[in-house]
Amino acid sequence: MSRVFNFSAGPAALPQAVLEQAQAEMLDWNGSGMSVMEMSHRGKEFMSIAAEAEADLRELMAIPDNYKVLFLQGGASSQFAMIPMNLLGEKKGADYINTGAWSKKAIAEAKRYCDVNIAATTEGTSFSSTPTQAELNLSADAAYVHYTPNETIGGVEFPYIPETGDAPLIADMSSTILSRPIDVSRYGMIYAGAQKNIGPAGLTIAIIRDDLIGDALESTPSMFRYATHVDNDSMYNTPPTYGWYLAGLVFKWLKGLGGLEAMAGINQAKAQLLYDAVDGSDFYANPVEKESRSWMNVPFTLANPDLDAEFLKGAQEVGLMTLKGHRSVGGMRASIYNAMPREGVERLVEYMQEFESKNG
Repeated sequence: MSRVFNFSAGPAALPQAVLEQAQAEMLDWNGSGMSVMEMSHRGKEFMSIAAEAEADLRELMAIPDNYKVLFLQGGASSQFAMIPMNLLGEKKGADYINTGAWSKKAIAEAKRYCDVNIAATTEGTSFSSTPTQAELNLSADAAYVHYTPNETIGGVEFPYIPETGDAPLIADMSSTILSRPIDVSRYGMIYAGAQKNIGPAGLTIAIIRDDLIGDALESTPSMFRYATHVDNDSMYNTPPTYGWYLAGLVFKWLKGLGGLEAMAGINQAKAQLLYDAVDGSDFYANPVEKESRSWMNVPFTLANPDLDAEFLKGAQEVGLMTLKGHRSVGGMRASIYNAMPREGVERLVEYMQEFESKNG
């Protein structure tokens, strides 16, 4: 069976070259006589894999020396609790910007630990935009400011990095990390589930500034303390070794393409191609304000929703998979992460035009 174009929001497509390398190394990694899945996480073979992956990620993102990089379990959802547990310190509250489903989940979890100030929300307009800097009502004494730069479900993306004064900025970058260069020094912490732009589900990356580590709430379990994982090089317990290995292969793949500057150009062109197809038609529509549109997750609706099932069925027949929108918003959603080739977006646009010509 030939490979399909997988538009899933996550777990998402991985680069074919990465999968092929993993396949070739499945039974015997680098002459070790073992699969990476069978290696001790404390053995010299895996330790070399882990160190190289971290070094490549630091190079790709230009991570400053005063930031620690952690390879964790639990998904980004575990970070929703770990962040207030570790970052509140002596303070009683934190600021959160609400721009969609994942922001709301982070807010709900944070409320278990602290007073949450909603610095801005776009819920009143069905999360079709992002708030401007001027619209942010930031607290004078917030422990930190949390936001979601890209909302996977709604396809909403911040076109700027919020200014937060002395409060560290915390970002859930699960669906946008590695899609373009960013200035890591603007953030106190960046975290991301791997299953969109990094690797398979089960791995989470956390990039944390040194001064934010080591002041967890007294009740915080050892496994939920960032200091625990820093002190043990992400190996306090057995880490997700195979996910870490695959992430390392993805980092190599990105470096081979020319790094994040090159990836940004590819991603912007893919997104523009799809948005132009939507905007150039009365048959399709995108609900997000243009300045807040995501490069990674492109939702769109059909003028006649009664045709949704037929659209999806026809798409699957030509190898365009997982285009159904999230159950909370309906319609369609094309997630076009780093591993989605331009050819996949071109084929989707071609299919959309063919479907419109038959049903418009």
